[in-house]
Amino acid sequence: MLSSLTRHRAVLVCALPVVALLAAAGFAPLPYAVAQPGSTANVLGSDKGKPVITISGAPVRKTSGELRMTTIIATGPSADVFLGDVVDSWFRTDRAVMPRDSVYPAGKSDQEVERRNLEDMVTSQDAASQAALDYLDEDPAKVKVTLELADIGGPSAGLLFSLGVVDKLDGDGAGGDLTGGRNIAGTGTITADGKVGAVGGVSLKTQAARRDGATVFLVPKGECSDAQAELPKGLRLIPVTSLKGTVESLRALNKGAKVPSC
Repeated sequence: MLSSLTRHRAVLVCALPVVALLAAAGFAPLPYAVAQPGSTANVLGSDKGKPVITISGAPVRKTSGELRMTTIIATGPSADVFLGDVVDSWFRTDRAVMPRDSVYPAGKSDQEVERRNLEDMVTSQDAASQAALDYLDEDPAKVKVTLELADIGGPSAGLLFSLGVVDKLDGDGAGGDLTGGRNIAGTGTITADGKVGAVGGVSLKTQAARRDGATVFLVPKGECSDAQAELPKGLRLIPVTSLKGTVESLRALNKGAKVPSC
């Protein structure tokens, strides 16, 4: 049998490589991205002095209330994330740690990612306009929609853009605002035929929404559980799968009728 002193030395020798690895990990960049709640923007309002939504070729309503698209901010693909950043984020509800490759395409520079995000935003805006005009049976050859939102990329504002167009042209369909005067936030991609898609980061987006005064959050139905994970007090979730269903839910909310919930 090993003596007590020998056992202690053996434990110490075995522990040294582990300590060395932990020390190295503390100073070596890790393949993660750290995200946090980002900005929100009211698509019914203005951004940098310009209306977010401009419509010509059809009468436009004066709206009240807000429709806020939401964002997250993540460390860039070339940013160094260390063990301390990861550990700190694990203990915070306003931070999320994600594998970098799940946030950014592998091998892409910051500039390439930014360019791709801006391209996705343009594609999303086109789909959002088409979905809204099709829903309202408006002729896209006669009604022109221009969407402008500076410094924000990606496709996740699609649903909110479509809702903004619907509110400006038709409101709730009965003379009132689609928002009912509320501050409504949300997220979700949209296809030209009005289908809502998942986006990711919803638990952070709900925090951004509540921070900026929203009381209702529209979330892609498949991401309900993620949205509920860190749901801020005072924020009501409404799951959505299509533009038509979202409009119907908001109309029901305005009437005090039954509204889908997560």
